[in-house]
Amino acid sequence: MSKYKILLLTKSSEWGHLAEEIINKYDGDIECHKGQFGQKMPALKSDKYDLIISFSSPWIVPKHLLENVGKAALNFHPGPPNYPGIGCTNFALYNQEKEFGATCHHMAPKVDSGDIVNVARFPLYGNETVLSITGRTYIHMFAMYEKILADFFKNEIIPTSNEKWTRKAYTRKELNDLCIITKDMPDDEVKRRVNAVAFPGKPGAYVEIAGKKFIYKSYYN
Repeated sequence: MSKYKILLLTKSSEWGHLAEEIINKYDGDIECHKGQFGQKMPALKSDKYDLIISFSSPWIVPKHLLENVGKAALNFHPGPPNYPGIGCTNFALYNQEKEFGATCHHMAPKVDSGDIVNVARFPLYGNETVLSITGRTYIHMFAMYEKILADFFKNEIIPTSNEKWTRKAYTRKELNDLCIITKDMPDDEVKRRVNAVAFPGKPGAYVEIAGKKFIYKSYYN
């Protein structure tokens, strides 16, 4: 009989595949689901797990699973404690931050609010883009994921931290609003918004005239 019953929820991406590969190295009855944002939560095999891991998961873990977890329910969030919620890298770039990072925390019913396990931080540079920050964030987040899993499966230890979330989670509406350019905005504000929402495959910043959207051209379109 396997020692641990484990649920991994992650995005269907290169990082998600790596997260599955790493956790499969350990002793456990492992159930993994990968998907994309907007997809329905998959049907699970159980309503009780010893360990639940969310690594950039496109789904919010239901409250009843969090209440029934045996050891821990951990989320790996691609942002530091001052950037909970959605669009972390976008707002960090817009705010011209000098530092960013990734956070591991215990999951709670309210998104990005549970006790923080660990934070990995790194400096930001003058020519950063959303893409460059995202890539660097995932490198640090994955290294933290490997370390925390290794510690758990070796000693059943999950680190504790004095780190605290410092603001409420950013919302989809706030991210959508960041894309809006108006005619009265100064040039610097327009530039910051265009850069903060430019990302491959995403429409980016836009101005609306007579009910039609005109998208600002960036280095990705």
